[in-house]
Amino acid sequence: METRDLRIALFSGNYNYVRDGANQALNRLAEYLLRQGAALRVYAPTTDTPAFEPTGDLVSVPSVAIPGRAEYRVPLGLSKANRADLAEFAPNVIHTSSPDPTGHAAVRWARANDIPVLASVHTRFETYPRYYGLGFTEPWLEAIMRRYYNRCNALVAPSQSMIETLLEQGMHKDISLWTRGVDRTIFASEKRDLAWRREHGIDDGDVAVVFLGRLVMEKGLDIFSETIVQLRKMQVPHKVLVIGDGPARGWFEKALPGGTFVGFQTGADLGRALASGDIFFNPSITETFGNVTLEAMACGLPVVAAGATGASSLVTDGVTGRLVPPGSAQAFAEAIAPYCTDDALRTAHGTAGEEKSKLYDWDTINQAVADTYLRLVETRKG
Repeated sequence: METRDLRIALFSGNYNYVRDGANQALNRLAEYLLRQGAALRVYAPTTDTPAFEPTGDLVSVPSVAIPGRAEYRVPLGLSKANRADLAEFAPNVIHTSSPDPTGHAAVRWARANDIPVLASVHTRFETYPRYYGLGFTEPWLEAIMRRYYNRCNALVAPSQSMIETLLEQGMHKDISLWTRGVDRTIFASEKRDLAWRREHGIDDGDVAVVFLGRLVMEKGLDIFSETIVQLRKMQVPHKVLVIGDGPARGWFEKALPGGTFVGFQTGADLGRALASGDIFFNPSITETFGNVTLEAMACGLPVVAAGATGASSLVTDGVTGRLVPPGSAQAFAEAIAPYCTDDALRTAHGTAGEEKSKLYDWDTINQAVADTYLRLVETRKG
């Protein structure tokens, strides 16, 4: 059996209506699978204003907007029409990417029809409540996720550190690596643009500390801003460059007076903005991989990041940047400060990170997922 013999039904809670790292990875996987001749159908919520065109056939599933975060939608399961479409498509493998009601419905359908299920893990959902005063629900969420993942046949996760976390949590025993790649036509150090920096108030001699991502509290905006306050108290010269947008932008702007906010960027504009920074700071602990961290490395920026699942498999401490125990703004500031004042250190670690980023090739990475599909289908046939 080969990749072209696969018939994959892919379930996503957000395939294309809001752009994020998870759905970018899923769309790249879909493009690769279709290019190899596989059949693919995607089941996900849809809106009238998607962030980008979906890759592959997209079938809309029932969903409702999240109260207070209307840009996101909660899938509500599978409609009668969805089930009929699924039966007609006749997949030989199911891929779920979110432990939401539609993901649960897909797993039940697969088990009832003797179809193997692969689940991909894209984010630390169980950590989100702690950013909204609901940390007490974390054990409950973890238990629900454990039941969900153990009803699947195998898992893929984007980093070895995340695999180890999932094993410790008892989420599954069959977990393999589906890492992430980087588009080097977009993200590279030569995309740095001094004229663009000047247009945004960053002089040639300034050292810009960069935040890149959706502006939501679970990305560690509070720790980022507290760290900048500590840098200012230490009288470390720096500028702040924020790339991205989101519902917490107003809060972030107030917390970072004097910061440069360039809004949402994509494609070549994103590569230029990121490469035009000097230090990448990622305090988030919710990512399972850290696409933005890899992109920053490809742009030649040293990375200071939380020593959590999103970065610990990417950043080599003391070589391509610094890994800092999560949560301490003072510790983050002390790690960032030397890069602000030592040009040679900043250049050396940025160059080392760019070299390491060259190991991440998308086609090789996505074939690993196809190989896992094939293994599950062959095992079920046997």
